[in-house]
Amino acid sequence: MGSRKRLASLARKENKNTVALAKLNGSPTSPRKMRLVADIIRGEQVDKALFILKYSKKDASNRLEKLLLSAVSNWQSKNQDDDIEEANLYVKEIYVDSAMSLKRLRPAPQGRGHRIRKRSNHVTIILDKKN
Repeated sequence: MGSRKRLASLARKENKNTVALAKLNGSPTSPRKMRLVADIIRGEQVDKALFILKYSKKDASNRLEKLLLSAVSNWQSKNQDDDIEEANLYVKEIYVDSAMSLKRLRPAPQGRGHRIRKRSNHVTIILDKKN
């Protein structure tokens, strides 16, 4: 059991230079709406994913476009000697987790109050080189 963990950690350290990560915490969009856009770019080449996000009508695509550019910049800072066009980067993983939701009350008929949940999310994106 211990040797498997050691091998996994060695593989992670070896793979660290090819992988870039970026996180967006507390984005004020519901996770369901953000996942619709995230599912479109999962597994795509970075330039194609940027094209998709740029011309998407959804509001979440603007935030994901900035996050993807940040991940590319993170990869560039790790691999300064490599050329980004020749690297053949793709979106290896992208996942959207729900964050804290703000709870508000809206007046309802007959003196009642209905609860409104203003949801937010956390997005993590991981880029990798295609061999």
